[in-house]
Amino acid sequence: MLRVIVESAFGIPKKKLGNPDPIAAVVFKGEKKKTKAIDNDLNPVWNEVLEFDLKGFPLDASSFIDVVVKDYETIGKDKYVLIGTAKISLKDLASGHMSSFPSKNVPLINEKQQPTGVNTWTVSFFAFDGQIRVRVIEGRQLPGNNIKPVVKVNVCEQTHRTRIRRGNNPYFDEMFYYNVNMLPSELFDENISLRVYDSFSLRADSLIGEFKLDVGYIYEEPGHAIMRKWLLLGDTDDSNLGARGYLKVSIMVVGTGDEPPTERRDVSEELDDIEGNLLVPAGVTMRSAVINLKVYRAEDMPQMDDAFVQSVKQVFGGEGDRKNLVDPYLEVSFAGKKLRTKIVEKNANPEWNQLLNLQVKFPSMCERIKLTLYDWDRLTRDDAIGTTFLNLSNMSSSGGEIEDFLSMSAAASEVGFLPVFGPCYVNLYGSPREYTGLPDPYEDLNFGKGEGVAYRGRVLVELSTQLDEKVDKTVDDISNDDILVTQKYQRRRKYSLCAVFHSACMLQEPGEPIQFEVSIGNYGNKLDSTCKPLASTTQYSFAVFDGNHYYYLPWADTKPVVILTSYWEDISHRLDSVNVLHFIAERLESHLTSLKTAILAKEPETRLAEIWLKLINHMMEDLNSFKLPNLANQPNITVLDLQLKTLRDAAVESIKQMAGRMREEATDVKATVGDIEDWLERIKQLAEEPQSSVPDVIIWMLRGEKRVAYARVPANQILYSNFSEQACGKHCGKTQTIFMQYPMDKNKGVKIPVQLRVNMWLGLSVHEKKFNSFSEGNFSVYAEMYENQAQVFGKWGTTGLVGRHKFSDVTGKVKLKQERFLPPRSWEWDQDWFVDPERCLLTEADAGHTEFTDEVFQNETRFPGGEWKPAAEPYTDVNGEKAQSPGEFECPSGWAWEDDWTFDSNRAVDEGGWEYGVTIPPDDKPKSWVAAEKMYHIHRRRRLIKPRRKISDKTAVAERREPGEGWEYSSLIGWKFHRKERSSDTFRRRRWRRKMIPSDCIGASAIFKLEGALLAQLFLCDKVVSVMIQSGILMDDFHSGSYIYHLRVYIYQARNLCAMDKDSFSDPYVHVSFLHMSKTTEVVRTTLNPTWDQTLIFEDIEIYGDPQTVAHNPPDVVLELYDSDQVGKDEPMGRCTCPPLVKLNPGVDVTPKLLWFPVTKKGRGAGEALLAAELLLKDKSKDGDMPLVPPRRGEKLYMVPQGIRPVVQLTAIEVLTWGLRNMKSYQLATVSSPSLVVECGGEVVQTAVIKNFKKNPNFPGSVLLLKVLLPKEEMYTPPIVLKVVDHRPFGRKPVVGQCTIDCLEEFRCDPYRLNNEACMSARDVVIDIEDRPIMKTEEEEAVDWWSKFYASVGDQEKCGPYLKKGYDTLQVYASELEEVQEFHGLTDFCSTFKLQRGKSEDEEDDPSVVGEFKGSFKIYPLPDDPGIPVPPRQFRELPESGPQECLIRIYVVRCIDLQPKDTNGMCDPYIKITLGRKTLDDRDNYKANTLNPEFGRMFEMSCFLPQDKDLKISVYDYDLLSRDEKVGETVIDLENRLLSRFRSCCGLPQTYCVLLKPNGCRSILQNVARVRGVPPPHFEADASSLTFSGKQYNLQDFERNTVTHAHLGPPRERLALHVLRSQGLVPEHVETRTLCSSHQPNLSQGRIQMWVDVFPKSLGLPGPPCDITPRKAKKYSLRAIIWNTTDVILDERSITGENMSDIYVKGWMPGMEDDKQKTDVHYRSLDGDGNFNWRFIFEFDYLPAEQLCVMSRKEHFWNLDKTEFRIPPKLFVQIWDNDKFSLDDYLGSVELDLLNLIPPAKTPEKCSLKMIPGMPGSTSSKKPQPNSLFSQKSVRGWWPCAIEKDGKHVLGGKVEMTLEIVEEKEMEERPAGKGRDEPNMNPKLDPPNRPDTSFFWFTNPCKTMKFIVWRRFKWIFILGVVFLLIALFLGILFYSLPVRPLTVNLCFSISEKKKYTITLIRKHVLKIFLSQSQLFFFNFALSVLLVSLVYLMQTTAFMFK
Repeated sequence: MLRVIVESAFGIPKKKLGNPDPIAAVVFKGEKKKTKAIDNDLNPVWNEVLEFDLKGFPLDASSFIDVVVKDYETIGKDKYVLIGTAKISLKDLASGHMSSFPSKNVPLINEKQQPTGVNTWTVSFFAFDGQIRVRVIEGRQLPGNNIKPVVKVNVCEQTHRTRIRRGNNPYFDEMFYYNVNMLPSELFDENISLRVYDSFSLRADSLIGEFKLDVGYIYEEPGHAIMRKWLLLGDTDDSNLGARGYLKVSIMVVGTGDEPPTERRDVSEELDDIEGNLLVPAGVTMRSAVINLKVYRAEDMPQMDDAFVQSVKQVFGGEGDRKNLVDPYLEVSFAGKKLRTKIVEKNANPEWNQLLNLQVKFPSMCERIKLTLYDWDRLTRDDAIGTTFLNLSNMSSSGGEIEDFLSMSAAASEVGFLPVFGPCYVNLYGSPREYTGLPDPYEDLNFGKGEGVAYRGRVLVELSTQLDEKVDKTVDDISNDDILVTQKYQRRRKYSLCAVFHSACMLQEPGEPIQFEVSIGNYGNKLDSTCKPLASTTQYSFAVFDGNHYYYLPWADTKPVVILTSYWEDISHRLDSVNVLHFIAERLESHLTSLKTAILAKEPETRLAEIWLKLINHMMEDLNSFKLPNLANQPNITVLDLQLKTLRDAAVESIKQMAGRMREEATDVKATVGDIEDWLERIKQLAEEPQSSVPDVIIWMLRGEKRVAYARVPANQILYSNFSEQACGKHCGKTQTIFMQYPMDKNKGVKIPVQLRVNMWLGLSVHEKKFNSFSEGNFSVYAEMYENQAQVFGKWGTTGLVGRHKFSDVTGKVKLKQERFLPPRSWEWDQDWFVDPERCLLTEADAGHTEFTDEVFQNETRFPGGEWKPAAEPYTDVNGEKAQSPGEFECPSGWAWEDDWTFDSNRAVDEGGWEYGVTIPPDDKPKSWVAAEKMYHIHRRRRLIKPRRKISDKTAVAERREPGEGWEYSSLIGWKFHRKERSSDTFRRRRWRRKMIPSDCIGASAIFKLEGALLAQLFLCDKVVSVMIQSGILMDDFHSGSYIYHLRVYIYQARNLCAMDKDSFSDPYVHVSFLHMSKTTEVVRTTLNPTWDQTLIFEDIEIYGDPQTVAHNPPDVVLELYDSDQVGKDEPMGRCTCPPLVKLNPGVDVTPKLLWFPVTKKGRGAGEALLAAELLLKDKSKDGDMPLVPPRRGEKLYMVPQGIRPVVQLTAIEVLTWGLRNMKSYQLATVSSPSLVVECGGEVVQTAVIKNFKKNPNFPGSVLLLKVLLPKEEMYTPPIVLKVVDHRPFGRKPVVGQCTIDCLEEFRCDPYRLNNEACMSARDVVIDIEDRPIMKTEEEEAVDWWSKFYASVGDQEKCGPYLKKGYDTLQVYASELEEVQEFHGLTDFCSTFKLQRGKSEDEEDDPSVVGEFKGSFKIYPLPDDPGIPVPPRQFRELPESGPQECLIRIYVVRCIDLQPKDTNGMCDPYIKITLGRKTLDDRDNYKANTLNPEFGRMFEMSCFLPQDKDLKISVYDYDLLSRDEKVGETVIDLENRLLSRFRSCCGLPQTYCVLLKPNGCRSILQNVARVRGVPPPHFEADASSLTFSGKQYNLQDFERNTVTHAHLGPPRERLALHVLRSQGLVPEHVETRTLCSSHQPNLSQGRIQMWVDVFPKSLGLPGPPCDITPRKAKKYSLRAIIWNTTDVILDERSITGENMSDIYVKGWMPGMEDDKQKTDVHYRSLDGDGNFNWRFIFEFDYLPAEQLCVMSRKEHFWNLDKTEFRIPPKLFVQIWDNDKFSLDDYLGSVELDLLNLIPPAKTPEKCSLKMIPGMPGSTSSKKPQPNSLFSQKSVRGWWPCAIEKDGKHVLGGKVEMTLEIVEEKEMEERPAGKGRDEPNMNPKLDPPNRPDTSFFWFTNPCKTMKFIVWRRFKWIFILGVVFLLIALFLGILFYSLPVRPLTVNLCFSISEKKKYTITLIRKHVLKIFLSQSQLFFFNFALSVLLVSLVYLMQTTAFMFK
């Protein structure tokens, strides 16, 4: 992604009518994007972000963007009117050296090519190019019932999700790729979030658990990856829920060029418990924690808002407060959570006093807490003030117990503690403090992106951590008691800082005057209006040319001094510990470097032991002697101080004990280096101090009022301590070299702004007198003022001083008087006022030059068409200002004229040197000049020049001048001054100074008293003095004795430099700088490995300071390499530094040694330079002691003298020039007739020309010989340079490619040693018909080639019985065959060297590779005595170099971890092979939806070698509608495989087969003997042994414990094969090659496993190919018979109040969710028992060797192809309660792994949850024996079903089942139906014997009455019947009198078929009470009642029956 930020424009011209409405457009590669239009504005501000998708293609060096600004018109013909355009090159972004351009002003050019305005823009391009790969493997123990888990992975705002699985232990095995392109600092702070959801849940809170960690944590792991780790899932919102399951993942961060780590699966991994492989340390569980961050206050905030209102207040007499123009609040970010404090308006020192609570999981995977201070803005976005980070690893320790660390002895081991911090200030850094209304170009620094260049304030915070806590409020107020406690931590003490500037050199250009500002915190910031002024800056100085290349500030013996007082907390107890540990670490590192150097130099063991023992003794002595400060009496000790003290003491004691044991027990010095390095790293880690509240010291270089460059110096490095000498900073009071740098330097230090030598001392004011022991020389302080005069009518006086004063400051604007100057307190005047011209302001333009050209312009004018006459100002400078006439120029002292005045003709002028112009009012001078005269020209001028040369360096400098002297002159006020008066001068001035000395203080410490007194006067004196002090009249001078030194720099050669020219070479030379002097070497043309052999001599270098101090810490010699260009500016090639060897006594015979020093450019290696330097102290009385002058080469060039230059020896270099390959076109023409030029050590040899490159790219003559003088020491050996020259028509011979071979060690050989490295030429290779054993027919079904493959990789589960049968295996290499160490890259005959052409821009794979050279080298010494015979030649017997036709067989086995190309995270890969011009496309056999396809394909092709040597195997992604995408490719060099002596064209099998070619192995062995130059093999008569290469081999030794079969072949062939396999030849193999993309060549896109066989057709056709067709799954059937259930949960209550369940059982296999089967329903189970006799049948495809089920299905209905899944065979069984009118209720489930089956219980009583692993009470610690159903075939028993209730698993029921595995053949022989359907057999299932109560009430009313109503209410029914009978009896009793009886005969029958008659007799008694009709109804009702009673009796009788 390319991001362009269009910020603003200014200076847009007005239109004729009104202002324009500007709109900006950016065009990139034809794509245009626009901003919005800004109405009526000449200075529009857009601030819009335009993004362009790069579409996977990187930027190249020619990329650019066009910026077009137009006027938006709504009315008129043209909608857009052009204002201006600009073209911006993206070359620097494309090179990768920077990630973004900061805001930049670009001039807009109109149609007339004139500037019309300036546009501001920012371009950013993310620098980190790589991938994050997340593989989700499986989950375990996820909570919930009947869940469907899915994992969502979020990385860098990209989200992927897995497929939905079922169960609590899902298996995913899916990988996701996230391509990232961003800054590493931003990337490492990004979070990786893994969340597990229940997709079945419809609720919003379906999150099961999550885990977060940052990318930086992964990147810091070994290999930048965590492999197959378990993540403990949790809930961030509710920490009381505890663990929410486990998730196994692999996460890796793969950058460009990184090799992704391989993932291995252990066979026994699935049997291990999860806790054994947790990501967190063993024994530590993820616990909920609260990080309490107390934010108290902040201070020193810079101005962030506009001060317009405050300025208005001051205008009207009010008080303007610029200091508090900021509205700060603090934002805290950690682990994706953000909290912020309240906003405090208009306050630069806010007090929040708030508590921020961060709820996290501990230990957390995120390590840094980000604190960002913002300025709140009401209308616009909030601006960042500064950012800092709290690193938890620095404020916590994982050792010991987390809660009770005191239980462990601190002396025995390191203790652990939770994160804790403060109360302490943390400092914020960012962009400069000065406020401007324009956008801040360094705003990114305020967000923590890069090193901050200025102090931005600080915040007082306190941090603590509490475990198992939960807070209600995330933001709360701090109590008053806690606020009062922090007061003691804010006590300030006065600090004094002194900085003495010794030198400032290596300035690139003179420019404006320069001064340096020193600040600590906001003390000393000159340009910040919110800070009080201090004497923190040096005086302005003009840079002086050093005579060669650089500029320097001419301080000479007067060194500027800056003093500064500030107030900070006393944290000496912390910084003392830091400095002591740093001191110990530096001494240890120095000794360790000496030890490593001795090891590399191959010193004898005794010497190594001596150095090693010295290291151990010194380290133990340091650890014992240098104690850390005691914290007992310190007033402001924090908890972290105590913890770090304990931790450091324990660590130091541990290191001492380990060192003691090592000293007693160690036997190998080299083996101990790793442990010593670990100790060094541990000590450096202990030295990190998180609570360092004293800010860094920042030095700024200012040009005028503009900040140019900066340097940051940590305060502890210059801090003085009275605790011990070692507690002082390493640079305290010592001169150090500082290379300043530009803020946010895009070029990463290609150019040095300035090199400083500065001495700094920082200490408490009470220790100021200790400064005397560190200071050198004497301090002097001067008051100064300037006397000003102007020339009026030829006389100098004060009359013409317009706006100036007679006496003023340096600016001339502040009026001063001598009598108003008062010395500061404790100081007094030493002498009277005197004139002292300022040296740096009096320097002329010729300062530092040895040759100079004076110039003046002669001007003439005329009327149009008239004659030329002298102008009013006949002589001016280049700017048209008045200048001296040629006659007024005088030759300065020490110079001599070399020629007279002449006009300059080397310009765009006519023959007379004139150039012409036209004046356009109101200008009085032409703006442009042309060389041709026209009639309308009225002005002309010509440049007159006069060269002069310096003849003497002697100059007279007067220390004191009389009052009439010391003037410096200028043409106008404000112009640069010069020493000599000129006729054009109108203004002059001179400086008056008066010296002050201390009155009551003695020593250098008086300098600190001075500044304190001046600060007091600032408020006591009147306004004038106040202004004077602010104007900087205070100046501190540092006087010290100087010494004269003599420097010699020996520059011998360089190597591996960058190619800066298009011809693939450079023209390098070196600028060598030492302090204020520099010299330059000669230019070496067209080389990347120049040999200068030059000595640069620096005479009479004046260095101030003690020679012993200089010897201990000498200034570095700085070398800057440049490429000389005849056109254009010379380009920098890199820089290196070299410390000189200081010799205070030149007579001492100590010779410097040439060493290689790295050359760096933009932070990267850019070559090496071989050099040395020595600095000699000159004694005027002993000039003869200086070393002899080195021998000369030419008039002014000195060579490196003998004794320093390398010792050489005559050496022979044999060059095997085999041929050229893949040569690209040059200048649009193909390379047709090339030859090779070989250069080394000044010797050159060239091959013959290849006549026809297309037909035969090999050279006619293959061997060349060079005799060259090479250094004996390998480190000094020059490289071999290869140049390919193409011979073209008309004699043109351009260089079309070059290569540099640096290391020659690998090509050195012993010429008299037997040559065993001859190649296996094509005619020597005897090809077998088939090199691989063929299996027996009866074994083909049991084993196949894949069994052999899996047996070779060690996968015993998939290889089946292959290994048991004793068959052959093959070698599976984890890398390319060329990367296997024992085969030497297959370059034993000839290597491949890449030829390059053009300018190299990057260190990665260079796109300028234009071809390859095939060849090799043999290097050996030649005898010095001519009488000794020359050694034999090395390249003697060579194969034929002509083309030969070959048959190629490519076997593609499988691919691993391919890059996904489809939106579903998958790929549809297929193979495409290219060989020469032939292409094989296997698109029809693509593998759908997989990242790990098994191809098992063989391809056969023919080709000619070497023309078609490159075999390209590509993997493409199949797409139906769109274009197929390339996943990756790999290229194999077939020529190397054919020519290699390792016989890599066809691997050797383990055993011989009778089908092999007769005498095949013997022929191969004979050819090996021939090419190695040894006798042919000799066989014994019985073929039991043979002799080869002087060694005897016996067949019995090879086949001692093996059984000999007839198919193994004859003994001779078997023995020959055994001998061949012992010769290191390539065996039968499979190689693993990395697939790479052409867009990202160094980033793996997956891997491919394959091998290639090469068969020359001249030897006949080979045998049939090997069959590697992939395995096909077999059909199996799982028959699960559900017999019974028991103890099932009774989930429902009937209408009669009984607990019951309607039980049924459901089952399925993973991946076959569509084929779920369930039994019938056992209704009304009142005791939890169920009877079913039901059969489940699941048919599936199974790979027995891999023990995986193969499932194929479409993921979505719109998918074209089925996706193949390989899932472990499992069976899920669930018990459910059936509900007809609602959802069924889930009662329990069990998950059965068919490969590791849970052993069933024989009886239901023995069946419990303890049988399930992971359940409470289970024996999960004991690994169960593998119990595979595939081996048992059938098993029957009881299994428990579990259900989760209230977070716990309870028993949901027990199931009795029979599980049976049936193969496809058995399915036909023993058929069975589902359920109880036909064919109901094997076994036959009878209907279940269920109780009568098992029925559905709705369809069985009678059974309902019997089993529900009767059984529940039978006694009620019986009592009711009895009551009715009694009532009936009493009723009949009333009818005792028969009057007129009414008889009703009711007949009913019972079981006995008896008839009864009931007679109803109406009694007269009733007649009395009832009427006739009433009696009738009474009788009828009584009859109905009787009938009902009879029916009830009948039904009851039936029930009883």
